Amino acid sequence: MCPSGDKPSTGEPISGNSVYSNARLLISCPDRPGIVATVSGFLFEHGANIVSSDQHSTDPEGGRFFMRMEFSTADMDLEGDRLEAALADDVAERFEMSWRMSHPGDRKRMAILVSRYEHCVLDLLWRWRRGSLDADVVLVASNHPDLEEDVRAFGVPFHHVPVPPGGKQVSEERLLELLTGEVDLVVLARYMQILSADFLERVGAPLINIHHSFLPAFAGPDPHQEAYERGVKIIGATAHYVVEELDAGPIIEQDVARVSHRESVADLTRLGEDIERTVLARAVAMHLEDRTLVYGNKTIVF
Repeated sequence: MCPSGDKPSTGEPISGNSVYSNARLLISCPDRPGIVATVSGFLFEHGANIVSSDQHSTDPEGGRFFMRMEFSTADMDLEGDRLEAALADDVAERFEMSWRMSHPGDRKRMAILVSRYEHCVLDLLWRWRRGSLDADVVLVASNHPDLEEDVRAFGVPFHHVPVPPGGKQVSEERLLELLTGEVDLVVLARYMQILSADFLERVGAPLINIHHSFLPAFAGPDPHQEAYERGVKIIGATAHYVVEELDAGPIIEQDVARVSHRESVADLTRLGEDIERTVLARAVAMHLEDRTLVYGNKTIVF
């Protein structure tokens, strides 16, 4: 279990130390010559200093182009909404761009849903408290009360939203009351409930889930037992965006560990939990740092 430290439980979310001091621009558009030059020229003309730039094309001839730029705004003559409006008029429309921009000081609001398994949620809260996750953790909600004391020790509000037999719709409505319009990201840190298509449509924020197998292998509810029975030599975990089809969303991050015939199901579960928490933390950090672009059922991760 992660240590709770000496911060008091106030019932209000407390913020980790921000590591975010530059603006970020994510772009997706049909590939054609001049995209990088035009975007760079636009930022230069308005006083930006580009400190990082990554790009990828699915095919230089008629493919899709993706780019992530990070730039300092200290000496810019435009900022915020005015900068975005100028980019839209001067660049984005010409290149048929889908794009989004994050500005210095903007912090995404994150909620975590969890059931009884503690390893992922406590790892996320520990990383957030030490400043490794650039977000404000608004709340943790669970269908069980077991982790309330641990969560509140981090100074984060905890909401018990039970899911009794036949009560799934009522519980989802309560979650929507807590989340809709209040968060920019929802993390399922081993939340062992299947969310409905209606919930996914109405929540108004992307969801990241951790699955305790190396998808698409062993996508069911007990992958470690299946892995043991098949005698696999690696086990893994997968963090992905949530879509209506179960465990089929765009994959953000994965990792594996080598195993042998010597490991029992309990051993595989213990090893798997270590992989799950690190994979989920990396995926959440990638999203918070604007490093992911969804392309069909894939992700481009810079």
